[in-house]
Amino acid sequence: MTLDATTDSPKTFFGQPRPLANLFGVELWERFSFYGMQGILLIYLYYPAADGGLGMPEGTATSIVGAYGGAVYLSTILGAWVADRLLGSERVLFLSAVLVMSGHVALAVLPGLTGVTAGLILIAVGSGGVKANATSLVGTLYTEHDERRDAGFSLFYLGINIGALAGPLLTGLLQKNAGFHYGFGLAAAGMAVGLTQYALGRRRLPESAREVPHPLPARRRTAVAAGSAAAVAAIVLLALTGALPADRLATIVVVLSAAAAVSYFVVILASRQITTVERRRVLAFIPMFLASAAFWSLYQQQFTVVTIYSDQRLDRTVLGWEMPVSWVQSINPVFIILLSGVFAALWTRLGSRQPSTPVKFAAGTAIMGVAFLLFLPLAGGGPNTAPLTALIGILLVFTIAELLLSPVGLSLSTKLAPRAFHTQMVALFFLSVALGTALSGTLARFYSAEREAIYFGVLGAVAIVLGVLLALARRPITRLMSGVR
Repeated sequence: MTLDATTDSPKTFFGQPRPLANLFGVELWERFSFYGMQGILLIYLYYPAADGGLGMPEGTATSIVGAYGGAVYLSTILGAWVADRLLGSERVLFLSAVLVMSGHVALAVLPGLTGVTAGLILIAVGSGGVKANATSLVGTLYTEHDERRDAGFSLFYLGINIGALAGPLLTGLLQKNAGFHYGFGLAAAGMAVGLTQYALGRRRLPESAREVPHPLPARRRTAVAAGSAAAVAAIVLLALTGALPADRLATIVVVLSAAAAVSYFVVILASRQITTVERRRVLAFIPMFLASAAFWSLYQQQFTVVTIYSDQRLDRTVLGWEMPVSWVQSINPVFIILLSGVFAALWTRLGSRQPSTPVKFAAGTAIMGVAFLLFLPLAGGGPNTAPLTALIGILLVFTIAELLLSPVGLSLSTKLAPRAFHTQMVALFFLSVALGTALSGTLARFYSAEREAIYFGVLGAVAIVLGVLLALARRPITRLMSGVR
């Protein structure tokens, strides 16, 4: 049993185990650097050289951003596997944070596509490792029946959103006044702060944080190392030969994510280690997976289409001062901080009377479609004419949809998971995010100011139809869930 990390010390962090402060800090700064960099990445790729950018076509730029975002979630599978089989969560978290910082440094100091390529690969792999293991480490701080657990996770996620709020504000301000590489440099500095404070407090984590749950046999390590090296060499070769064109990267990640998801479902459903009830529950997860992927393909356009919209269509002038493009990406974290407690209290108050998970998924997907339709009254205007207050309202609807689906989906993946495939079901949920995020880059290729009414109208309508279909199928899905709500 995991010992409470405070058993040998009266010191606490807001009443929580003292090591939570260390994990809170590294996650806050990792999210600060992640969202701070992402807030200026797209415009860096397509802004002309005269404005400090790389001058790429917008379609190529959105494809890169979508592929990068999808790769982050694909990398969570790699980070979890390395932790479970080779190094343990604590070591993987530390090494992943080093990779993230190195990636931001590469973006800050290396010119052009060299910095983009090296930086985004390092950050994607590192962020996947952080995302996969930080939450797991928080769990090691509590015994199974410690009543502080939920409050501790709430405090931890507060750190995530503080970082997500502050990152785009500060990097965007520095980019606007000094240049893109200074903004990337601030993201690197933030990650360096987080890494330093984490390194100083690593020893306070419980010993279970360093355990390797299912060590890979020594005889298989050579084969794994050789296979990994071959995979890296193949990717490098494909990139150098032009077989991985930048304007198709998002589509490639879509295919990889879909193939990985299908493989996971086949392996789990075909396994003799799961019971009939568990197999029914996995089947019930399939329509939820599809709805989740559809949701994220729209929601993650905050970093593609909504960024372009904010740059070209939005009136960002406030009291005679034009705010940076990236500041728009700090609006959603504000609403998350304000509303996440409201939703948690609502579900607690409703108890058994709260909507079932399929209904919540259906509502989240449909409301995300409504958010896209809300762009229609603004369509057809000139450059920098869309009101900031209107976009703030639309992003509030984004947030409501997110809170109906995202935390519910992660919880559902653990409730429907067969005993023998608990981690893989969580990985499946992250694969739906990877698939949707990559799709957000692919879909963004079809956006332009001239046809934005068609773009927002079609995607919004499709999402609403999918939400309605899921709502109509709620009863058979609930029966397959076999007692899980």
